[in-house]
Amino acid sequence: MEHFGRIMFTGAVEAEQRAQGSYDTYARMAERPAPEGLGGDETAFLTARTSLYMATVSATGWPYVQHRGGPAGFIKVLDPQTIGFADYRGNRQYVSSGHLRGSGRVSLFAMDYARQARLKLIGHAAMIAADADPDLAKALHTEGGGKVERTVRIRIEAFDWNCPQFITPRFDTNEIARLVGPEMERLEKRNAELEAELAALRAQTERETK
Repeated sequence: MEHFGRIMFTGAVEAEQRAQGSYDTYARMAERPAPEGLGGDETAFLTARTSLYMATVSATGWPYVQHRGGPAGFIKVLDPQTIGFADYRGNRQYVSSGHLRGSGRVSLFAMDYARQARLKLIGHAAMIAADADPDLAKALHTEGGGKVERTVRIRIEAFDWNCPQFITPRFDTNEIARLVGPEMERLEKRNAELEAELAALRAQTERETK
């Protein structure tokens, strides 16, 4: 696996970094040894995601970003250099599929809005018909997703963690439930206690007025 900076910091990027005064910082970062592959942190992060943004490149040089989503676990880490997910029937435009026939290069953003974390990955992707590799289709299938049409297998060339700056926290329904669940339980318990106390007071009042 390559170092993210050594791929992305082209001559033009380095020139811009020099002009803006950040070149020395990023040059030192690019000198660090490249990771051997996705580690435990990256694996845990990716397999917990419910969405993924994938950019492909058209034959005319235009980038195209597509969203993929599913329950936590829909992204599978097949080995330290490879991830994959099942592709189900969508709007049948096949833009990403067509692009990947020309260039397999992809850029990926995996976002954790609740914790303001972002993992960037670049690699080479292949879309494979489900019947061409049924074992892979079975391995990448997500329960409830329907019939797998294709699989997307991505060989990761490099990755990098982004800083949390400017990531606005957002929460899905499960995250909200985990956050407010204990407080809701406390309030429900207290409400039950108050209702019991009120019922006891009513009963006492009725006895005293008889």
